[in-house]
Amino acid sequence: MINANQASEQKQKAVITADDLIGEPLPDIQLKDKDGNTYDLANLRGKSVVLFFNEGLMCYPACWNQIASFGADARFNSEDRLALSIVVDSSQNWRKAIEKMPDLAKATTLFDAEAVSSKQLGILSLGSSMHVGQLPGHTYILLDKQGIVREVFDDPNMGVNNDILVEKMSKF
Repeated sequence: MINANQASEQKQKAVITADDLIGEPLPDIQLKDKDGNTYDLANLRGKSVVLFFNEGLMCYPACWNQIASFGADARFNSEDRLALSIVVDSSQNWRKAIEKMPDLAKATTLFDAEAVSSKQLGILSLGSSMHVGQLPGHTYILLDKQGIVREVFDDPNMGVNNDILVEKMSKF
């Protein structure tokens, strides 16, 4: 029989880090967009995918600029490649951001309420997080066409990284 201390130790060992994702299929995560459509992130096969985890509303202008750039960049809206921006805000609050920066509406944005998926993927403690353990920073998870994580790219400089991402994704 497992006592409470042993159970707690096992639970802590089960927590993954971002590096643990590399070479593995993305865990089964479902998130909704602003229109209520559900995206099953584990079933994005057939396209190379970049998942951009960020703190959303609080990350103005850096994250907003990256999100808007995904919506405007045909390289991330094609038959071969897709960009999904994942924010910790509610869809209702995100609509207010779209009113301030209409180009945000062109990007596909998914909502990770209370950073549950960010925590599950182990990205809350990476270098770009200004709220370590609570919110993601400026982190990209790159998936190949089979849904395997090929790279976790964390950018503490919080730049618009489309060219870098395309280069990285062209290698798989």
